[in-house]
Amino acid sequence: MNKVRQREANNATPVDVTDLILNDIQTGVLAPGSWLKQIDLEQRYQCTRPEVRRALDRLAQRRLVEHVPNRGYHVFEPDGRQATEVSEIRILLETGVADKIAANASTADVDALRELAGRFDKLILEGTPIELYEANLAFHYRLLSLCGNSELVKLVTEIRQRTSSAPVSQWKTRARIEQSSREHHEMVDAIAAGNTAALKDAISRHIRQG
Repeated sequence: MNKVRQREANNATPVDVTDLILNDIQTGVLAPGSWLKQIDLEQRYQCTRPEVRRALDRLAQRRLVEHVPNRGYHVFEPDGRQATEVSEIRILLETGVADKIAANASTADVDALRELAGRFDKLILEGTPIELYEANLAFHYRLLSLCGNSELVKLVTEIRQRTSSAPVSQWKTRARIEQSSREHHEMVDAIAAGNTAALKDAISRHIRQG
């Protein structure tokens, strides 16, 4: 069974080809810098050429795919300068709402964050790279949502994708994964203590090491 039909069989609504390509980019199946031949994508996802073209145009708008006139599309691959600048933007935005996060967090919120941090820890030993990535996203989404600004949360979610088109590759060593885990717990401890300065420091270090 092909990818589209398999997923449609498991869901009441059809799956957008954009989401299928996006998943394969983010999990590294379609590697950064690789060229995306439309005929290959048609066959891979069992869809039409217009569907593929629309999906690639949408992903190009999100800077996950780059369109080169007269050549085609390839998976976006940021250089070192771009990655550094994107990280600095994230630090400005996320530390800028640290005081609101600390002020808004209830005991239940802190408990939920500890549970999400614990899930990430568990998946270091037991999970797949994509499960680890999704657990990391869940932690950060819950953390940032505490600022009370849904548009900022959406913006940061979009910006995160610009650092790497294959974010599962962000942890190149076991030591880096474990460092991410420690920083998750540092953030939760800082929120529980109402220590905004410590929260900002943990967020900054976490983004830079990623």
